[in-house]
Amino acid sequence: MNTFSRVAVVTATLTIGLGALSACGANDDGGDDGGGGGDKEKKIALLLPETKTTRYESFDKPLFEAAVKKMCDTCTVEYLNADQDASKQQQQAQSAITNGAKVLVLDPVDGKAATTIVKSAQSSKVPVVAYDRFIEGADYYVSFDNERVGQMQAEALVKATGDQGDILMLNGSPTDPNAAQFKEGAHSVLDKSNLKIVAEYDNPDWSPDNAQKFTSSQFNKIEPQDLAGVYAANDGQAGGVFAAFKAAGVAKIPPITGQDAELAAIQRIIAGDQYMTVYKPIRREAEKAAQLATDLANSVDIAGTEDVDGVASFILDPIVVEKDNIDDTIVKDGFYTVEDICTPEYADACKAAGLS
Repeated sequence: MNTFSRVAVVTATLTIGLGALSACGANDDGGDDGGGGGDKEKKIALLLPETKTTRYESFDKPLFEAAVKKMCDTCTVEYLNADQDASKQQQQAQSAITNGAKVLVLDPVDGKAATTIVKSAQSSKVPVVAYDRFIEGADYYVSFDNERVGQMQAEALVKATGDQGDILMLNGSPTDPNAAQFKEGAHSVLDKSNLKIVAEYDNPDWSPDNAQKFTSSQFNKIEPQDLAGVYAANDGQAGGVFAAFKAAGVAKIPPITGQDAELAAIQRIIAGDQYMTVYKPIRREAEKAAQLATDLANSVDIAGTEDVDGVASFILDPIVVEKDNIDDTIVKDGFYTVEDICTPEYADACKAAGLS
């Protein structure tokens, strides 16, 4: 059953546009400026889980910070990264609350452990926006349809393999609630297909190194050239899988899935070394979270949510990216330029793909 019990709570939509926010501070609850209290600094804490996945430092953080700056000239962002340590993230969150954060925007290392952060924040009347990963009991949730991501990956793998043969399956971290949804979505497709999962792995920290080691270890039991494909839940793991095949001397890499549209993954797709990725337009997600956070900091009413397991949510649509639609998706959105992708090493592949 789809874990997203998505029931519209409010039919109005919340405009993403950066200029849509009303004058910052109009509903401010503080500020001894004698002019109605509009310019007291409002702290918004952005807590991200790790740095091994390139999107967080390269996209989520700067996009969120830029959006907040445009939306609210009295808001400041306190950025904290937990380096895949749930205890560290709890300490960071408590510190942010103690230091006067008006809102926590939290992408949890461990979704279950993060419920403690939510309770602590709410006891201090600080709302929590679960960002990208679901947290039970959070005030709001902004993400993509994660089960659909897994389905898209699996559907692409079925298509690429002709629905025949043995595959490996590499999932995300068991402590990441999104990973469970990707996995569920993928299994809903793969379990009905003719593909046989000969080995499955839940990667403790989404580590590309772990993905490479797991894949290489399977080559002690399976001839790598006999594999029809590999389900990798994200691009970091896809890179580890690819490295394992190359180290094993495999000339023709079987189809490998991915997610996050990392630059290295787009280049592998251009070169034929990765079959696909799932592009989640991070700009839209970061700007939606920024608008939500600034609205909450300024006591603006929130509209346009859906219900996801009891949490008011904004759920965005992911996009499958293969070689033939890179230009119409990644490049068109300005996520990467052709120059970013088509470095000298990939110039010939880009030309062949019509991307030069």
